[in-house]
Amino acid sequence: MNQQQAIEYMNAAGAKRQAFFFIMNFKGDECQVFGPEEAASQNIFFNFEGNHANYPLSDDLDENVVIQANPIDFEQYQQAFSLVQKHLNRGNAYLVNLTFPTPVKSSHALKAIFHSAKARYRIYYQNRFVVFSPETFVKIANNTIETFPMKGTIDADLPDAEKILMNNLKEQAEHATIVDLLRNDLSRVARHVQVEKFRYIEKITSPNRNLLQVSSKITGKLSEGFESRLGEILYALVPAGSISGAPKAKTLEIIEEAESDQRGYYTGIAGFFDGMTLNSCVMIRFIEQNHHQLIYRSGGGITTQSIAQEEYQEIIQKIYVPTR
Repeated sequence: MNQQQAIEYMNAAGAKRQAFFFIMNFKGDECQVFGPEEAASQNIFFNFEGNHANYPLSDDLDENVVIQANPIDFEQYQQAFSLVQKHLNRGNAYLVNLTFPTPVKSSHALKAIFHSAKARYRIYYQNRFVVFSPETFVKIANNTIETFPMKGTIDADLPDAEKILMNNLKEQAEHATIVDLLRNDLSRVARHVQVEKFRYIEKITSPNRNLLQVSSKITGKLSEGFESRLGEILYALVPAGSISGAPKAKTLEIIEEAESDQRGYYTGIAGFFDGMTLNSCVMIRFIEQNHHQLIYRSGGGITTQSIAQEEYQEIIQKIYVPTR
């Protein structure tokens, strides 16, 4: 579906309180919308926080998912990093999310990874890609819309990791920029927008890697009858600020110039409306099948305070599958 078709579908289904699942690419110009059973019939499966899933759930998880990465050369990363820094130093942007594809080999096929990964949001899409994302895009319930931007990551096993992360000036500035951007985004569709909780720590674990990530909580109030405007509300907010940057319009131009290929569905949005509430995620932690090669996509926010080697290590650090 194109944008207008997707908006009309979601508005109509929302008005009738009909459940639907949607998946949207990064640019928002391609969107698929299905009834839950229809998605399963087309080999598309999802599990949102264990509350909404369109396949039989099982506790029989394999914790031995092995990912072997073949990262790009640092010199290639630094070239794109320098281009982003040029724009930042000229004042064209304050924060740019820079991502790269990494060829990987896995002990498991994509569907097995989907069933084995442990994450808030899991999606398997027709053997094309699998998502195991920790990041909420927006939640809507009882006329309240919420978003939880995630910015700031560190190896949880480092000594004093939490203190280092919370006191890092670059991470503080990056997180504050995204919170301000998303607060403004929510103000486009909601009233009484406020930051309810600013910079709190969440831990993400896997057999071979533990990470700390920093989140915030922003809320706003929607007017009555929001269900008949679901498509319009969602499209007013995409792409997510946490995986584009600020100001959003300019960062999209910089991303197009700096990144080595098109993101496709990576960093796009997926969501489920159950007839009353909506839950959605940002599609990070993403592995796709590219011909006969698996590609793991990862990235991070770049500011004028960023150090190329540290940002390069962050995109490698994020290459993992959480299984516990």
